[in-house]
Parts: sequence; structure tokens; C-alpha cells
Amino acid sequence: MEPGSRGPAPGGVSVSAVLPAGGSGERLGGATPKQFCAVQGRPLVSYAVRAMERISWISDIIVVVSPENIETMKNIIEKYGHKRVTVVEGGITRHRSIFNGLKVFAENEFSSHLVQKPEVVIIHDAVRPFVEEDIVSKVVMAAKEHGAAGAIRPLVSTVIASAADGCLDHSLERARYRASEMPQAFLFDIIYEAYKQCTDYDLDYGTECLHLALKYCKTNAKLVEGTADLWKVTYKRDLYAAESIIKDNLSQQVCVITNVKETLAQVGFLLPESLKSQIKVDAISISLIKNDSRLQNIISGQCYNFVYVNDKRWAIQETQELVNMLEKSNIPLLCPVVLILVRLDISENNSFSIGMEDLTTMKKFARETKKKNILVYGLLIQ
Repeated sequence: MEPGSRGPAPGGVSVSAVLPAGGSGERLGGATPKQFCAVQGRPLVSYAVRAMERISWISDIIVVVSPENIETMKNIIEKYGHKRVTVVEGGITRHRSIFNGLKVFAENEFSSHLVQKPEVVIIHDAVRPFVEEDIVSKVVMAAKEHGAAGAIRPLVSTVIASAADGCLDHSLERARYRASEMPQAFLFDIIYEAYKQCTDYDLDYGTECLHLALKYCKTNAKLVEGTADLWKVTYKRDLYAAESIIKDNLSQQVCVITNVKETLAQVGFLLPESLKSQIKVDAISISLIKNDSRLQNIISGQCYNFVYVNDKRWAIQETQELVNMLEKSNIPLLCPVVLILVRLDISENNSFSIGMEDLTTMKKFARETKKKNILVYGLLIQ
């Protein structure tokens, strides 16, 4: 299957996702709800949407926001080129918002948004940006078999209960309990029926979707051990942690590409040698016009940084081939890709200069690729 193409879901079921994003962010502080706070210049909710978007077998993504933020969310979708996304008005609580998201698939009152009802629906918080396809696939497979499933993590702190006088009443044995995380997945008919049977108290004060499936549909959820990166952005310090993780992900690896010319190949060798003590470096000497399996493998390994060394006039055609490969791979969907074009002038003419036409061409090319979340920079070495 070509990277980025729509593939079959685990177990062959149809799958869609609902992302509640209607919270006010009271615990975060500040006027901006946390899902719309910028991390590395991009709203947090955009990362969560991208995480779902890059999973090719998720058919539709429903983002549920408060009425006053509908236009904001639509602008984010347009600005960052999100696909397969429908924005829905949320309720006054988390459960009411999720219920509204589920109604998009089933009820006539939402006919203007009606999309195909999936066999399995994923529920994932819009403020959990670091979710990988592996854990999503596991909960979907478990939901297909058991009716409901959710990611869990070990408790970090012991849970205690206080008495009416504020003193310790009892504590829970930490080894027996787990923290419920996201994503969760359900057979659509089960979770939708559970929400339809909910009392107002459930909708206004409940927080756990798995409990609703158990309470109203007698469905015991399968619990799937999750990874450490499933945490939720709740407090202001979490925004700094999210930014740090994104920066760390972006700086783990670089791929240095040169063409087959001897001089450039030497540069392609020396540059990695100087970098390898600080970062993982892949160095390849190829023609970008030809489809090369080595480069495809590096891209598939989620490399976000590329240096292309050439002696041509910015090699726009060759660079466009690399941009096309990156775009098809879906790599730029979650984090920005950095592409540095190094123009190596090996001529003996020291009077070489960059003309306005070159600069205009480069700037236009960089603006267009930035829309695809690929950041292009140019460097001239004489």
C-alpha cells in the first residue's frame, strides 16, 4: 500500500473518531481554552487532529467544540489543511459533547453533518496530542472483540479518601488500580445506546465513557496497557512539556542527501561526520528524480530533518520530488519537516551572486511548502 493511501482498519471494520474539544481550560488558567493554546506556533487541538488524520483507516473525524469556538475551529481546519474533519457544536459538559459527536452518525437533527455510521468509534481527547497508530489499532481491535476498550496506565500516586473531618479515611492498594486514559474505542451501537439511556446526572457529572458502556449495555471493556505519551495537557506546565516533546521529536535525526557527483558526495560524507556525535545521521547519495528505496525507508522511519546538498541553481525540480515524497508519506501531518537546501558553488568564479529572480523563486517555493507543514531554508556555500 502506498504511504498515505486509505488502507483497511484492523479487523476490517469501519472506524471513525470523536474528539471532544469543548472544555474551558479552567485548571490551565488564562483566557484561551487549552485546546486552542499554541504549541510551537500551532494550536494543541491541531496536533490531536493530525494524530488521527495520519491514520489512513480512520474515515471521519468529528471535533466537538463550544458554540463560541466553532468559527475558530473551522479556521484552524482551513489554515492547517485538515481533511475528513467535521466540526460539531458541543454541550455544557464532556459527556453531552461526546453525545453530540455521536449523533452526527445517527440522528436526523444533525442531517447537515450526517456521515456514514462506523462499526467502531474512537473517542480521544483533543488535548492529548501524542497518540500513535499502534495503541489506536490495539483499542480498536479490542473493541471489535469485546464491545469496548480503553488505554490504561499505572497509577503514579497512591489514591486516598478523606473522612468528613478532613482526616484520612482509607487508601487504595495502588497495584490493583490503573489510570484510565485515552484513546477509547467502542462498537458504535453499544456506546450510542449507552448515551441514549444516560440520566441527566450521568451526562452532567460523569467523566468515564467505559463506565457508561458497562452500566447501560453490560459491556465489560477490555483494558489495554498504554504508553507513557498518552498524558493529557491539563495545567500550564503541561504546555511547556508538550513543546519540549515536539522539539525533541524534531531533533532526533537528520538525513543528508547529495547527488552522485564526487565533490558533492565528499561533502555528503564530511557533514554527517561532523554531526554524528550530536544526532543520528543518515547519509545517502542519490538522484531525487529517481525513486530510491533507501530514502523511502528513511522517510518511513519518521525522519523530520533533511539537508539536500547540490550544485545546481537551487534544484527546485529535484527538491519538489522530495517534497512530494514527504507529502505522500504523511510525515508532515503531525510535526513540521525541516528541509535545508545547500547550494554548493564549486566554480572558480568568486563573483557568484544570487539574483532577485532566484530569491523570488525560492521564497515562493518556501511559502507553498510551508502550507504543507514543510519548512524550506536555503544556504549558499562558496
